[in-house]
Amino acid sequence: MKKRVKKSITLKDIALQTGYSVNTVSRALRGKDDIAEETIQKIKDVASELGYVNNTIASALRLGYTNTLAVILGDISNPHFAIMTKEIENYARSKGYLAFLMNTNENKAVELEAIKTAIHKNVDGIIICPTQIDDENIRYLKKSNIPFIQIGRRDDKSDSSYVVCDDIMGGYLATKYLLDNGHRKILFLNGPDYISSARERYQGYCKAYAELGLEPDPGLVKEVALSVDNTEQVMECVFDEKTEFSSIFAFSDSVAWRAWSWLDEHGYRVPEDYSLVGFDHIQSRMPIPIPMATISSYKTQMSITAVDCILKMIQNEGTEDTENIYQKIIRTKLVRGRTVKSI
Repeated sequence: MKKRVKKSITLKDIALQTGYSVNTVSRALRGKDDIAEETIQKIKDVASELGYVNNTIASALRLGYTNTLAVILGDISNPHFAIMTKEIENYARSKGYLAFLMNTNENKAVELEAIKTAIHKNVDGIIICPTQIDDENIRYLKKSNIPFIQIGRRDDKSDSSYVVCDDIMGGYLATKYLLDNGHRKILFLNGPDYISSARERYQGYCKAYAELGLEPDPGLVKEVALSVDNTEQVMECVFDEKTEFSSIFAFSDSVAWRAWSWLDEHGYRVPEDYSLVGFDHIQSRMPIPIPMATISSYKTQMSITAVDCILKMIQNEGTEDTENIYQKIIRTKLVRGRTVKSI
C-alpha cells in the first residue's frame, strides 16, 4: 500500500504562483507596511485559493507565543462545565486567543497528562478546574512557570491564582432558604470533602443552622462521587437506612436532578413530599418544566474574569510572583424556583 504523504501549501508555492519572492510573500501575509496594498491583496487572494494555512508552530518559535489557552476541566458532560467552556472560548476569541478543551474525568493522572500536553503545545496559559485529590498537580504547574489560574475550585495551600464563586455564602443561602421554610432535617448530598467548593458549601450549611442555635445531624451529610456520579446509590442507602429528612440540598444541579429522578421513579414528588435545592443555576441556559430552587454561581462572570486574569498574567510574565497573582470570589445568589414547600 502506497504511503500517504501530507502536502501542505508553502510560501514557495505562493511565490511560484504570484511571481513574487518568498520573502515578499512572507512579508505580505504578515501585513508589513513596506509592501504595496495591491501586492498584499493579490498575494492573500492566491494564498486563499491555494488553501494556505499559516504554520502556527513556526510562528510561535519566531514570536515566542501562540495566542492559545488550554482549558482543563473535570467533566464536560456536566452542563455547568459545558456552559463555562463556551463562555471561556467565546470571550478568549474576542481577545485574540484560541482556547482548546481537555477533559480529566476528575482523574488525577489524566489531569497531569493534560497539563503536560498543554505545556508541550506551548500554550500561553492554562485555565484549570483542579481535581484536588491532592496538590501534586498544582505544584507541578507552579514549577513549570507557565501562567495558570484555577476556576471553580482553589488550592488554599499555596499562593496561586483562582476565580471561584462564594461557596460559603451559596451553601448558607440554600440551607437558610430551607430552614426558613420550616425544614430542620436537610439531607446534604455534598461532593468529596477534598474539593474546596464542597468544604466551603458545608461551612455555609453549618452556618445557617448555627444562626438558629441548631447543629446539623452528621448522618444527614452524604458524599456523592463526581467522577462516576453515584447519586442514585446514595439515595438507595438513605432510604434503606430509613434516614428521616424533609428536604435535600445538593452539591450541584446535576446531583439534584439525579436525586429528583430517583424520587420520581420511587413514587415521591417534589416538592410535595421532599423539597429540593441545587447549585449552579443550569436552568438559566437549559429551561426545565418545573424551575428548581438553586444557587446561581454567575458562570459567565466567572469565565470572563478567569480569561481576563490569565491574560494579565501572560502579559506580566517576569514580574514578581506576588504581583502577578489574582484571587477573585464571585458572589452567589438564591434562585427560588418551585421545588421548595413550606412545612
